[in-house]
Amino acid sequence: MRPAEERRGLSVLSILEGVPAATSARAAVTVGPADGADLAAYRALRREVFVAEQGLFTGSDHDDLDDDPRAVVLVARVPDGAVLGGVRLAPATDGVDLGWWTGSRLVVRHDARGVRGDQGAGGLGAALVRAACAEAESRGVLRFEATVQARVAPLFDRLGWERLGPCRVAGAPHERVRWPVDRLDRQARGAKAALGGLLAGLTGPGAPAGLGGAGWVGDDGAPVPGCDLVAVCDAIVPSVVERHPEWAGWCSVLVNMNDLAAMGAGAVGLLDAVGARDASFAARVLSGLRDAAAAWGVPVLGGHTQLGVPAALAVTALGRTAHPVPAGGGRPGDAVSLTADLRGGWRPGFVGQQWDSTSGRRAEELRGQHGAVAAARPRAAKDVSMAGLVGTLGMLAEASGTGAVLDVAAVPRPAAAGLADWLACFPGFAMLTADAPGAGRVRAPGATTAEVGRLDDVPGVRLRWPDGAQTAAVGPAVTHLGRA
Repeated sequence: MRPAEERRGLSVLSILEGVPAATSARAAVTVGPADGADLAAYRALRREVFVAEQGLFTGSDHDDLDDDPRAVVLVARVPDGAVLGGVRLAPATDGVDLGWWTGSRLVVRHDARGVRGDQGAGGLGAALVRAACAEAESRGVLRFEATVQARVAPLFDRLGWERLGPCRVAGAPHERVRWPVDRLDRQARGAKAALGGLLAGLTGPGAPAGLGGAGWVGDDGAPVPGCDLVAVCDAIVPSVVERHPEWAGWCSVLVNMNDLAAMGAGAVGLLDAVGARDASFAARVLSGLRDAAAAWGVPVLGGHTQLGVPAALAVTALGRTAHPVPAGGGRPGDAVSLTADLRGGWRPGFVGQQWDSTSGRRAEELRGQHGAVAAARPRAAKDVSMAGLVGTLGMLAEASGTGAVLDVAAVPRPAAAGLADWLACFPGFAMLTADAPGAGRVRAPGATTAEVGRLDDVPGVRLRWPDGAQTAAVGPAVTHLGRA
């Protein structure tokens, strides 16, 4: 798939026209979405600059993106309402929005060029470009590109854009540029990057074999030496326990059951540790935990409760399998599959962060999903955790000593979830597995399974787009624990 205007058969690509510093003005300038009058003024300014002044178009610069209801226009205004400039953003794909957008038609009025619209380096044009980047990221855009005149490409260099290569537009030399969106990498690093350093003292000379032992370091659980037990442990964020005690109790079982499921282990029992300000609050937490334990059919074997303290919740689960499935068992060339329950919806209070696919499910469905990896026995498996789908894929690849490519158009997702949120959220029940191409065989009640990418020998995770381009998503090391 090619950039939006070129794909639609037009002779001119999306253009971000450069703005030279010239005159200065002292009026306060704000940048925001265009209303009806602003939009008319913005389009008139485009005709003035692109048609009359620069001769890039004949008669009109109107194109298909102007008629796309998804397009967004940002304009720079002074207090009297006059529009000094603007920029347009729109999806680059027809139909489904995959989070690939282009910026185009950046324009600044001749007598306003050089006006500062913000406190950073550059003039009003730079302020509009930065506003476009912020707007794109706020809308979940993961790939944001433009085509700019070669003479002003250094402006985009200074603003942090990456050059993709030269091209010619309307007979003039241009550069294709890309804004580096690092949302998924920041999330993965924030959640997991400290682990390698923090846990270094638990292994190595003078320390007992730990962190699962060779072949299991960085896995979802740890095989218990000398037996067929697998142990897993998860804590719930204290603010979630405080604000949503019943949901926190439910999730404390859910995340542990997912960890056991990813290793192909059947649940044996749970141990909980609860901190609460009083008995009434502790009862609310334990009610959610009790309901989830009953739904999955796993007993609470014991635990610890402390009152008169800030809210806290951690649960340990034990499972049993003679043949655990490792997260680090993938090989370059393996197909990556996603098995996820797309039903449900965003959890109230956690829109864009937590997809609740479990609290409304029947017990037999939850238990059937729990056994899906054990029945299929892929080479590698990992449940999608708070690091999100892409961050979790990065952890699976890191443990396997590989990299990974994710085909964004192949990822199954709920209609109510944007792609960026779905790649970053905790999705309830979702398993990533790696196996020989064509061997994907994970099937779970109520869930969808699709092949979504490949493991390869290039460290990190890249997103592959419908036009074949790849963009960096997660760096070479997520946990810094290394190969399992």
